[in-house]
Amino acid sequence: MKDYPQEIIKDIEAAKEAFEAMLIEQYERNKRIAERSEIVSGDADCITIGLAPGDGIGPIIMDETRAVLKTLLADAIGSGKIALKDIEGFTIENRLDKGETVPAEVLAEMESCNVLLKGPTTTPNAAMGGKNLESANVFLRKHFDLYANVRPVCLPAEGIDWTFFRENTEGEYALGSKGIRVGDSFSMDFKVTTAEGSKRIAKAAFDFARANGKDRVSIVTKANIMKKTDGDFQGICLDVAKEYPEIKADTWFVDIMAANLVNTDIRSGFQVFVLPNLYGDIITDEAAQIQGGVGTAGSANIGSDYAIFEAIHGSAPRMVEEGIADRANPASLMTAAVMLLRHIGYSAEADKLEAAVAAADAKLGARMTGLADGGTCAEFAAEVVNNL
Repeated sequence: MKDYPQEIIKDIEAAKEAFEAMLIEQYERNKRIAERSEIVSGDADCITIGLAPGDGIGPIIMDETRAVLKTLLADAIGSGKIALKDIEGFTIENRLDKGETVPAEVLAEMESCNVLLKGPTTTPNAAMGGKNLESANVFLRKHFDLYANVRPVCLPAEGIDWTFFRENTEGEYALGSKGIRVGDSFSMDFKVTTAEGSKRIAKAAFDFARANGKDRVSIVTKANIMKKTDGDFQGICLDVAKEYPEIKADTWFVDIMAANLVNTDIRSGFQVFVLPNLYGDIITDEAAQIQGGVGTAGSANIGSDYAIFEAIHGSAPRMVEEGIADRANPASLMTAAVMLLRHIGYSAEADKLEAAVAAADAKLGARMTGLADGGTCAEFAAEVVNNL
């Protein structure tokens, strides 16, 4: 490199050191994953459900969801079996003021809960001023090691009953803030796939399929191009599939799967999907749009000893800026609450809430447009309570 400019040589040497550190970090992480236990649900005498509203439309949809949960769980709350705990300070303003992705005192409050119901958060960027913080979602998934992002999409009229298992702690998202830039010449970002991380998300998908009478799991990658990372993910999923001989495992590239989901001739044949992090993010948003929009979809982030449930959409700053945040659809967060209730063992209550949300959507869904002349969050929630 003797003929290169000195500043470029310095950048390359710094990048080599940073890459070595990343390699060691990911090797150690793979070892730690292998030592973790299986997924468990909370079994405390009193299960504490943390409620973290987040940003933008988050407080509005959380207020209505909280009211619905208080009605639905009145007996369990009254007897001390369940407690709803409001998490304060989980706002873009407080995070920017503290210069922390999740301020320490907020994180401590979250850790004191058995599970968390979370509203959408705004990810800071340089244009906002202050520190350009990491995504709060990515931070929490890594902090609690919430490796399985589970997103159901259901459209009975079209025979659609899909469940997506998105790997939640690896891929481009895990190292997205650790890329390097060499002068003005080029930039590089990184992607990681660990053997243990791939194995545990594959097992989660196949275990779910077996437990729920499903006979097909579709593995979605871009293994023809990303031959190491996606190639390993696909190969490990196929190895895991051998432990489930009654379940058919098929492989797809993410681009054709995006087309398959809008192909009405074949899409109803899919059941369970397992995908790396980035592809799962994109494909599940497409699937949610088919269901009726991202405002209708909830998701679960599940680890060995903690779980966070949330809507899949963002904080909708446009709606806030236009003064129509009260038009947000709370169905997404209420659907996440359904998943939370099942996770903690309240299946009957989950079924009631699921049916109530479906009935409200059948009556008001067409009006929940998120536009100024659309239905309101409060109207939808009132209909859900009425259906309970």
